[in-house]
Amino acid sequence: MSAVPGRPAAAQHRAESLSYQTGFANEFATEALPGALPPKGNSPQHPPYGLYAEQFSGTAFTAPRHASRRSWLYRIRPAAVHGPFVRIDSGRLTSRFDATDASPNQLRWDPLPIPTQPTDFIQGLTSVGGNGSPAQQSGCGIHWYVANRSMQGRYFYNADGELLIVPQLGRLRLATELGVLDVEPLQIAVLPRGLRFRVQLLDGQARGYVCENFGAALRLPDLGPLGSNALALSRDFHSPVAAYEDSEGDFELVAKFMGGLWSARIDHSPLDVVAWHGNCAPYRYDLRRFNTMGSISYDHPDPSIFLVLQSISDTPGVDTIDFVVFPPRWLVMSDTFRPPWFHRNVASEFMGLIHGIYDARKEGFLPGGASLHNCMSGHGPDAATFERATRADTTQPDHITDTMAFMFETRTVICPTPAALALPTLQSDYSDCWQGLPKNFSPHAGGAG
Repeated sequence: MSAVPGRPAAAQHRAESLSYQTGFANEFATEALPGALPPKGNSPQHPPYGLYAEQFSGTAFTAPRHASRRSWLYRIRPAAVHGPFVRIDSGRLTSRFDATDASPNQLRWDPLPIPTQPTDFIQGLTSVGGNGSPAQQSGCGIHWYVANRSMQGRYFYNADGELLIVPQLGRLRLATELGVLDVEPLQIAVLPRGLRFRVQLLDGQARGYVCENFGAALRLPDLGPLGSNALALSRDFHSPVAAYEDSEGDFELVAKFMGGLWSARIDHSPLDVVAWHGNCAPYRYDLRRFNTMGSISYDHPDPSIFLVLQSISDTPGVDTIDFVVFPPRWLVMSDTFRPPWFHRNVASEFMGLIHGIYDARKEGFLPGGASLHNCMSGHGPDAATFERATRADTTQPDHITDTMAFMFETRTVICPTPAALALPTLQSDYSDCWQGLPKNFSPHAGGAG
């Protein structure tokens, strides 16, 4: 199927209709041309339409069946067809998190401004911090993106880790090898390690967050006593249908490998998969569909009840990465301090705000901004929020509306990058928000009744 240069016909047709397959890590089968999937087997001697069969493996070949992620692709050219890679400037993107010493200080940033110069998704990535490394296949990198231009004539893949993309401003169209995903603020997208894709801006400018997962692929958490109908539901996850580009030209393929960016010339679109089957695929999820759990008697539950996705570690019950959201919800706990309590955590927390106001800090935490509270750094509601909460009538419910905050929580310390610490958006007075908390202690007031 031919295409107008720059506007591949097949992909353009499919992108406009944007059908999806539902379910989390399902065994999908999809074809953009009838009969493009082989009727049996995975690698026939002569695949239909003269296509090449290629396996895309997201886990080790010997991974347990329940954890195995792999897909078979039927494509116009194998992924090996491109020129040699050469190292290019990585800008403010890195996977080295030992260039600065982490501190116990609480950190908070205002949103990054939209660039004034033409900047696409790759050029607009700035690393905030992280831990571990892609060489160890453990840990994560946390990044912002800001962009005002679609990727033009260039494609990208990340050999270092799986990408969790959290838009805050502007819709993205993610054209991938396995099809097209549209994702908007209040939705997320997850792209498997190594998947090739292009980012188109549907609103002219975009800003958001990226968690780069070096470890085990993200999965839905077990629900235990919550039963079978809580948190993120499998049916609400969408993976794309097959859509291919058959276009030729002078294009660029950019790879992130061992923390650096590499560039290769490629004379065709690498998004040329006509059919595929398997369970290693990109997906999106609408955070507004999260089925929030909460207390209906007293006390504020642990934030683990807001867990959407997890990357498990080799220690049971301790994840490498937790992705947690704080959506609109009812608070009905009686005789309880309802905002998130003051706490110190063995894990480290990077928090972002997609929309609205976060109920624990109503001032200074802006949509597109972020905070970092590392292991055992004390944090919690600011002084104004504490004052309101202690005076609230807890015989009446609170309806928290028009908000969506999230957290990347990790088992090890998040080391901020020198670039992030040098940003003018870093708030120098963040810790002041707790300095107004008064001493209320009165030894003569009596204990609890």
